[in-house]
Amino acid sequence: MSFPGRTTALLGLSLTLLLCSQAPGVQGQEFQFGPCRVEGVVLQELWEAFWAMKDIVVTKDNITSVRLLRKEILQNVSDVESCYLIRALLKFYLNTVFKNYLDKAADSRIRKSFSTLANNFFVIASKLQPSQENDMFSISESARRRFLLFQRAFKQLDIQSAQTKAFGEVDILLTWMEKFYQF
Repeated sequence: MSFPGRTTALLGLSLTLLLCSQAPGVQGQEFQFGPCRVEGVVLQELWEAFWAMKDIVVTKDNITSVRLLRKEILQNVSDVESCYLIRALLKFYLNTVFKNYLDKAADSRIRKSFSTLANNFFVIASKLQPSQENDMFSISESARRRFLLFQRAFKQLDIQSAQTKAFGEVDILLTWMEKFYQF
């Protein structure tokens, strides 16, 4: 499939998932990132998708001395700050990691899992709407600084290694997101 065709297919799947998650009957599972709430995403599906492809991805990660999602990025994040940080991280994963990792997902064993992660990240990111109020500026700046630490570490690696590393660290991101998941 050509690049424009893959992009269209990925967007189509994302839209379908977004519409389905809005349907009545979605269970009471939600993420609560401070003031931002996202319903209809099943965390267990994200974990299953990640574990289905982790072994394939991890074998391609040759740089074990570097960690992108370090403790200082994800530790002691306030509930309110979490909304800004998760939105920035998910947008980065969608625009930089998943978008460019699609070619590597050509392996049919991981394509479905890859799509599940990308589509759910799209749904979550699209539903997060942080407040734009002036009193929130210091909180959004703190989240921005945390995100920039992640982005700086990503840019220090060559693009292929950085994408593989980021993809392999989805489990770290999911573990952090679990703190904000409610049934």
